[in-house]
Amino acid sequence: QVQLVESGGGLVQAGGSLRLSCAASGRTFSSYAMGWFRQAPEKERVFVAAINWSGHSTYYADSVKGRFTISRDNAKNTVFLQLNSLKPEDTAVYYCAARYSSTYYYYLRDTEYNYWGQGTQVTVSS
Repeated sequence: QVQLVESGGGLVQAGGSLRLSCAASGRTFSSYAMGWFRQAPEKERVFVAAINWSGHSTYYADSVKGRFTISRDNAKNTVFLQLNSLKPEDTAVYYCAARYSSTYYYYLRDTEYNYWGQGTQVTVSS
């Protein structure tokens, strides 16, 4: 079992930055691939970024590539999402997710993840 708690969301002006954190419980965090998803009002939840267990493999949605960076600190049981050059269309609730995987794979579909956090709101004003 893994419990995930996101933090770091808030209100920021367009062009600004935020750093989201997702703290995981348990002693086997390094055995989990992690992902970030987001859900805007009245829209479906969509993939944002993913990282494998070691942090050596990452993948981004086209809409955030070059602006967002996913990383992890296995010693601190935490995965991060650095959001730069924010746009109003980045406004959403951001969720982190975990899936047990000790391979080099990362995962892009929400159905591939077993554990989810409660989400953190990111609002970007124009």
